[in-house]
Amino acid sequence: MAVDQLSRAFVALADPTRRDIVARLSVRDATVGELAESYAMSMQAVSKHLKVLEEAGLVSRSRDGQRRPCHLEPQVFELMTSWIERYRRQAEERFSRLDALLADLADETAPTDDNDSDSDRPQQSEGVPS
Repeated sequence: MAVDQLSRAFVALADPTRRDIVARLSVRDATVGELAESYAMSMQAVSKHLKVLEEAGLVSRSRDGQRRPCHLEPQVFELMTSWIERYRRQAEERFSRLDALLADLADETAPTDDNDSDSDRPQQSEGVPS
């Protein structure tokens, strides 16, 4: 189900190390060993992070002779982006409606030139020069 995959992807990306692995893999494919060089953790720990990313569908591994490079899978990112975009559009529409309402209220309460009359101006006493 798409929602389960979406949930797994967000959970996988909740960890800063996994987000950093994704950032590194966005530049180029890398093996577990190459990725482990960047972290103060064992290859086994990096491999566990990769397993979480694989289960979420964000990363896959292939075989290239003795190498097993990891690379990003863009389909899950597209799913995440469309989910986020839907709610971003809804929020923007709500803010636009609120802006329009506030503008209407401001127009209703703002004084207009039509309301300016002599009765609004201070009265001068007769016979007293100003």
